[in-house]
Amino acid sequence: MASAWLSLGANIGDPAAQLADAIARLDAYPGIRVTAQSAVIRTKAWGKTDQPDFANMAATVETDLLPIDLLHACLDIERDMGRVRHEVWGPRLIDIDLVAYERLEMDTAKLTLPHRFAHERDFVLVPLREIAPEIADWIVRRAG
Repeated sequence: MASAWLSLGANIGDPAAQLADAIARLDAYPGIRVTAQSAVIRTKAWGKTDQPDFANMAATVETDLLPIDLLHACLDIERDMGRVRHEVWGPRLIDIDLVAYERLEMDTAKLTLPHRFAHERDFVLVPLREIAPEIADWIVRRAG
Protein backbone atom coordinates (compact mmCIF):
# COMPACT_ATOMS: atom_id res chain seq x y z
CA MET A 1 0.00 0.00 0.00
CA ALA A 2 1.16 3.49 -0.85
CA SER A 3 0.45 6.68 1.07
CA ALA A 4 -1.08 9.62 -0.75
CA TRP A 5 -2.33 13.04 0.31
CA LEU A 6 -5.44 14.76 -0.98
CA SER A 7 -6.74 18.30 -0.75
CA LEU A 8 -10.52 18.68 -0.66
CA GLY A 9 -12.61 21.83 -1.03
CA ALA A 10 -16.15 23.05 -1.62
CA ASN A 11 -17.88 26.42 -1.69
CA ILE A 12 -21.46 25.92 -2.89
CA GLY A 13 -24.27 23.84 -1.46
CA ASP A 14 -23.42 22.54 2.03
CA PRO A 15 -19.59 22.46 1.94
CA ALA A 16 -19.10 20.74 5.31
CA ALA A 17 -21.54 17.96 4.43
CA GLN A 18 -20.01 17.57 0.98
CA LEU A 19 -16.51 17.23 2.42
CA ALA A 20 -17.75 14.59 4.87
CA ASP A 21 -19.50 12.77 2.01
CA ALA A 22 -16.36 12.87 -0.12
CA ILE A 23 -14.28 11.40 2.73
CA ALA A 24 -16.83 8.61 3.20
CA ARG A 25 -16.85 7.88 -0.54
CA LEU A 26 -13.06 7.80 -0.67
CA ASP A 27 -12.93 5.39 2.27
CA ALA A 28 -15.54 3.15 0.61
CA TYR A 29 -13.77 3.13 -2.79
CA PRO A 30 -12.04 -0.17 -3.60
CA GLY A 31 -8.31 0.10 -2.96
CA ILE A 32 -8.50 3.31 -0.88
CA ARG A 33 -8.55 3.68 2.91
CA VAL A 34 -8.66 7.10 4.58
CA THR A 35 -6.21 7.04 7.48
CA ALA A 36 -6.19 10.71 8.56
CA GLN A 37 -8.11 13.87 7.94
CA SER A 38 -7.52 17.46 8.96
CA ALA A 39 -9.94 19.90 10.44
CA VAL A 40 -11.97 21.94 7.95
CA ILE A 41 -10.76 25.51 7.46
CA ARG A 42 -12.47 28.42 5.70
CA THR A 43 -10.47 30.29 3.09
CA LYS A 44 -10.96 32.98 0.51
CA ALA A 45 -11.20 31.80 -3.08
CA TRP A 46 -7.91 31.52 -4.96
CA GLY A 47 -7.48 32.37 -8.66
CA LYS A 48 -11.06 33.50 -9.29
CA THR A 49 -11.90 35.57 -6.22
CA ASP A 50 -15.49 36.73 -6.93
CA GLN A 51 -17.15 33.70 -5.34
CA PRO A 52 -18.04 32.37 -1.87
CA ASP A 53 -15.33 31.34 0.60
CA PHE A 54 -14.22 27.71 0.52
CA ALA A 55 -14.25 25.01 3.13
CA ASN A 56 -10.96 23.10 2.73
CA MET A 57 -9.34 20.08 4.32
CA ALA A 58 -6.69 17.45 3.67
CA ALA A 59 -6.73 13.68 3.93
CA THR A 60 -4.15 10.93 4.01
CA VAL A 61 -5.07 7.74 2.20
CA GLU A 62 -3.46 4.34 1.94
CA THR A 63 -4.01 2.87 -1.50
CA ASP A 64 -3.07 0.03 -3.76
CA LEU A 65 -4.04 2.16 -6.78
CA LEU A 66 -1.39 3.63 -9.03
CA PRO A 67 -1.25 7.46 -9.02
CA ILE A 68 -3.24 7.88 -12.26
CA ASP A 69 -5.87 5.41 -11.02
CA LEU A 70 -6.15 7.29 -7.72
CA LEU A 71 -6.64 10.51 -9.71
CA HIS A 72 -9.41 8.83 -11.71
CA ALA A 73 -11.03 7.60 -8.49
CA CYS A 74 -11.07 11.20 -7.20
CA LEU A 75 -12.59 12.42 -10.47
CA ASP A 76 -15.20 9.63 -10.37
CA ILE A 77 -16.22 10.65 -6.85
CA GLU A 78 -16.44 14.32 -7.87
CA ARG A 79 -18.65 13.40 -10.83
CA ASP A 80 -20.83 11.07 -8.75
CA MET A 81 -21.34 13.89 -6.24
CA GLY A 82 -22.57 16.19 -9.01
CA ARG A 83 -19.53 18.26 -9.86
CA VAL A 84 -19.70 19.90 -13.27
CA ARG A 85 -16.65 21.77 -14.50
CA HIS A 86 -17.87 25.11 -15.85
CA GLU A 87 -14.83 27.30 -15.38
CA VAL A 88 -11.26 27.06 -14.13
CA TRP A 89 -11.06 27.89 -10.40
CA GLY A 90 -14.81 28.52 -10.35
CA PRO A 91 -17.33 27.58 -7.66
CA ARG A 92 -17.71 23.88 -6.97
CA LEU A 93 -19.70 21.35 -4.99
CA ILE A 94 -16.55 19.34 -4.40
CA ASP A 95 -12.93 19.35 -5.46
CA ILE A 96 -10.56 16.48 -4.67
CA ASP A 97 -6.95 17.06 -5.72
CA LEU A 98 -4.17 14.50 -5.52
CA VAL A 99 -1.42 16.56 -3.89
CA ALA A 100 1.28 13.93 -3.32
CA TYR A 101 1.77 10.20 -3.72
CA GLU A 102 4.59 8.86 -1.57
CA ARG A 103 7.44 11.20 -2.57
CA LEU A 104 6.98 10.47 -6.23
CA GLU A 105 7.81 13.21 -8.69
CA MET A 106 6.17 13.06 -12.09
CA ASP A 107 4.97 15.46 -14.77
CA THR A 108 2.67 14.08 -17.45
CA ALA A 109 -0.15 15.54 -19.50
CA LYS A 110 -2.69 14.12 -17.01
CA LEU A 111 -0.93 14.29 -13.66
CA THR A 112 1.83 16.29 -11.99
CA LEU A 113 3.16 15.19 -8.61
CA PRO A 114 3.49 16.84 -6.28
CA HIS A 115 0.55 19.02 -7.32
CA ARG A 116 1.81 21.89 -9.47
CA PHE A 117 0.42 24.70 -7.24
CA ALA A 118 0.37 23.07 -3.78
CA HIS A 119 3.40 25.01 -2.52
CA GLU A 120 1.65 28.33 -3.35
CA ARG A 121 -1.67 27.60 -1.66
CA ASP A 122 -2.18 27.98 2.07
CA PHE A 123 -5.58 26.29 1.72
CA VAL A 124 -3.62 23.15 0.77
CA LEU A 125 -0.59 23.55 3.04
CA VAL A 126 -2.31 24.51 6.31
CA PRO A 127 -4.57 21.41 6.49
CA LEU A 128 -1.79 19.22 5.09
CA ARG A 129 0.62 20.40 7.81
CA GLU A 130 -1.93 19.31 10.41
CA ILE A 131 -1.85 15.65 9.29
CA ALA A 132 1.45 15.32 7.39
CA PRO A 133 3.88 18.16 8.19
CA GLU A 134 6.82 16.29 6.65
CA ILE A 135 4.99 16.02 3.29
CA ALA A 136 3.98 19.69 3.36
CA ASP A 137 7.60 20.65 4.09
CA TRP A 138 8.86 18.35 1.32
CA ILE A 139 6.47 19.98 -1.18
CA VAL A 140 7.64 23.49 -0.22
CA ARG A 141 11.36 22.57 -0.21
CA ARG A 142 11.05 20.81 -3.56
CA ALA A 143 9.41 23.87 -5.15
CA GLY A 144 11.90 26.30 -3.64
